[in-house]
Amino acid sequence: MSTRAMGPMAGFRWLTNAINLGRHNPKAVFGGAALSLLVMLVPSVVTIPLQLAGPPSGTTMAIMMGVSMLFGLLVAPLYGGLMAVIDAAERGRATKPTDVFAPYRSGGGAPRLIGFVLAMLGVYVVGIAVVVGIAGTGIVHWYMQVFAAQGKPSPELMQLPAGFGTAMALGLVLGLLVTGIYGVGLGQVALAGRSPLGALKDGLVGSLKNLLPLLVLAISLSVAMLVVVLAFVILAAILGLIGKFAGLWLTLLLLVPLYLAFAVTLYVVMFGVMYFMWRDVCGGSDANPQAVAAMAA
Repeated sequence: MSTRAMGPMAGFRWLTNAINLGRHNPKAVFGGAALSLLVMLVPSVVTIPLQLAGPPSGTTMAIMMGVSMLFGLLVAPLYGGLMAVIDAAERGRATKPTDVFAPYRSGGGAPRLIGFVLAMLGVYVVGIAVVVGIAGTGIVHWYMQVFAAQGKPSPELMQLPAGFGTAMALGLVLGLLVTGIYGVGLGQVALAGRSPLGALKDGLVGSLKNLLPLLVLAISLSVAMLVVVLAFVILAAILGLIGKFAGLWLTLLLLVPLYLAFAVTLYVVMFGVMYFMWRDVCGGSDANPQAVAAMAA
C-alpha cells in the first residue's frame, strides 16, 4: 500500500484534530479509552504485593517486568479496537465503548495486532543497538550504575558519560521514527487489514517520508504538554487549598476524578494523533472495508 509525504504543518494538524476528537461520538471514544485504561491497570494491581514487599531485588524486578510484558502483549488488541472506535466515530458509523474489545472476537485481528507489537519490540531493540553502537557502550554502563543507585547517585555518576550528547541526538531521531512507524503501522493493521510485517514496512516508509511533520508534531506536543501540565498543577493547587478548609476527603473527592479525566483525555489525544497521522500518510479511503467492518462490528 502506498504512503504519502505531507507538508511540515501536517504534524500540527494531527495534534489539533486529535484534541478535537470525540465531538461526533464522545461516549464511544472516551468510554472506549476509559475501558482500555482500566484494563491496563491490571498488571499494577497484580504486582502490588511485590511492590509492598520492600526494595525490589533482581528477581522481583524480573518477575514484574515479565508480567508487564506478557500482559502488554495480551492487551495489544485493545489498541486496534480503540483505533476502530475512533475511525467509526469520525466516519459517522455506529459504535460503542465496548467495541474496543472487538479484536478479541473471531476474525477480529487480535493475532495480527499482537504480532505487530512484537515486531515493534524488535524495532526498539534494533534502534537501541544502533544508538549504543554509534554513541559507545559507556552510556549503557553509566545508565546501569545510575539505575542501581536507586535515585541516590554518587558525584561521579552525576558526570555525563562520553557520547551522551550523540546518544540524545540519535534518540530524538529514533523517537520520531518510532512514533511514525507505530502510528502508521497500527492503523494499517487495525483498519487496513495489513500483516504485521507489511504494516511495519508501511510505517517505516511513511515515517521516512514525513520526518519534518513528525518533528513539528514533537515540538507541538511539547508545548501543549507544558501548557496542560501547568493548568493541571494550578487547578490541583486550587483544589488543595479548598481541601485545607473543607477537609482531606473533599480534596480527594475532587482530585481523583480530575486525574482520571486528565489520563483518559491524554489517552484519547495520543490515539487520535496516530489515527489522523495514518489517515494522511496511508489514506483512510484506501482501507479495506471488510477489515474495518470486522474491527468495528
